[in-house]
Amino acid sequence: MARVSQEHLDARRRQILDGAARCFARNGFHATSMQDVLTEVGLSAGAVYRYFSGKEELIAAIAAEAFAGIRGAFAEAAKTTPPPTPDILLGAVLRLFLEERIPGADRQAFARLILQVWSETLRDERLFRTLSDGFNGMREVWAELVEVYRETGLMTADVPADRVARTLIATAQGYIAQQALFGDVDVEVLQDGLRGLMSMRSQSAS
Repeated sequence: MARVSQEHLDARRRQILDGAARCFARNGFHATSMQDVLTEVGLSAGAVYRYFSGKEELIAAIAAEAFAGIRGAFAEAAKTTPPPTPDILLGAVLRLFLEERIPGADRQAFARLILQVWSETLRDERLFRTLSDGFNGMREVWAELVEVYRETGLMTADVPADRVARTLIATAQGYIAQQALFGDVDVEVLQDGLRGLMSMRSQSAS
């Protein structure tokens, strides 16, 4: 019997995750059934359940994957000297993970999906752990970036790095919520707003 390649297995898993993400973003987590997912991806129940036991495992995998990707993007930016300023960095990452994340879906889809993930953490302990691990990882990466900002003279050292990290994460979360709810917020809006605030701080410090 022919052996299935890892490339084929990875592609099939990607197909299932993308299809489930489209369903959840379009109809909501609770209104989406596993049959809806099967229809979306065009696979049999056996093929899908080989990878995921149900909706909870699907949405946990989507969340974990998103956090890993976002954390990797920020970690890579920290290697640049000097690193991109927060307005540039947040804008680049949000464009990548919100506007191009779910193949075949509209540009609000991933933002809507993230809001549903946040809501599900209030009732799903496993998903809460996934989200907590992702959040703490993001705090660590941003705190490291803050230290690089300080070393390169881009930021003063009078505020704890973790507080700066939490504020930047909150900024991204607020943008995601606006995009999911209203859909009329381009990434450039966030970038320009951050740039304006950064400019105001520079003027007061001079």
